[in-house]
Amino acid sequence: MEFTSRQLRAFLLVAEHRSFSRAAESMLVTPSGLSILIRELENHLGFRLFDRTTRLVAPTKYGFELLTAAQQCLADWDAATSRIGRTAVQANQSLSLGAPPLISANVITPAIKEFRGHHPNLRIQLFDGSQAEILQRIGAGKLDMGLGVFAPTPGIRRTPFFRFSLMVIRPEKDPSFRPSSTTWSALKGETLVSLQPASTIQRVVDKQLKKIGVAFRRGGVAHLLDTQIAMVEADEGIAIIPSYGLAACRNRRVTMIPLINPVVSLEFHQISNRGKKLPPGAFEFTAFLKSYIARWAGRAGVM
Repeated sequence: MEFTSRQLRAFLLVAEHRSFSRAAESMLVTPSGLSILIRELENHLGFRLFDRTTRLVAPTKYGFELLTAAQQCLADWDAATSRIGRTAVQANQSLSLGAPPLISANVITPAIKEFRGHHPNLRIQLFDGSQAEILQRIGAGKLDMGLGVFAPTPGIRRTPFFRFSLMVIRPEKDPSFRPSSTTWSALKGETLVSLQPASTIQRVVDKQLKKIGVAFRRGGVAHLLDTQIAMVEADEGIAIIPSYGLAACRNRRVTMIPLINPVVSLEFHQISNRGKKLPPGAFEFTAFLKSYIARWAGRAGVM
């Protein structure tokens, strides 16, 4: 026997409202369209479902008998489609995220692994690129969100994500020499390995050195933070880097020392396209990542 869920829904609405016009309004169809649905259902069943007068519409004896079965059938159908729909949405959830190579490899990748253990349905695509590349992809709508140190940019939503302090790294010539801190003024006369002048991180460092009035020798210039750390290991000079660089420093023969007087923090941002809505799961992953970084930074002592 062939009938549709639409026909059953029309039958239940007429039985509920005892009116074709009010039932048609609930289904967003015309009364004539609703009458066609009921007539088609009656033809399939072989009996009348309603007694109709000018003042009253009421289910027939057979209509009453069918009512409970129709209600259960549609309830099961609605529950199944809702459950399957939620599963399908969760299975297709994805989030594209951009971050600098060093933090992508040493912080975000292990965070994704831990997150996946609790939320296996969210597929996270990680793009490890420069700040400029991440910003360009966010603007073009090719990435859902990015993490890093970004200046304000038109069309880009920028929100604070985490604060990292600036620290100095030196070649590890004497493993027993690990001072608990050093001051900015103590860097006078040092050779400084830096990032590109256009780098947001380097601009913060240069601004602070100028403010303190520290005279230093300009050493090599690196494009990537990982390269800057390697140059320090090669005894090309010292460098001032964000504390999240500790993850990479552990793989190098360098010593990382907190900078004080003053302690200078670097704001790590989350960015996204103002014209693009973040996908489902983005807020949950962001909250988890903040918690993960706080745990990681706390254990490492670099908050």
